[in-house]
Amino acid sequence: MAKTKIVGKVVSKIDKTISVVNEFKVKHPKYLKSVRKSQKFLAHDGQNIAEVGMQVEIIETAPISKNKHFEIVRIIEAK
Repeated sequence: MAKTKIVGKVVSKIDKTISVVNEFKVKHPKYLKSVRKSQKFLAHDGQNIAEVGMQVEIIETAPISKNKHFEIVRIIEAK
């Protein structure tokens, strides 16, 4: 199974955990208008290097906790 890579923005930080939001556009099926949607993921940050506002890439891993299934791969853009 291919591991999912997601690029998103860090919106909150707890000890060794970050919350990443991935925003994307989808066409509405009936009205054909572009609608902005978002998904929020919890990711493991073992070294506490990410800060709020940074653009990061996360990758899917084995479950770390009940809601945490991702881990930081790299920081794309600092704030």
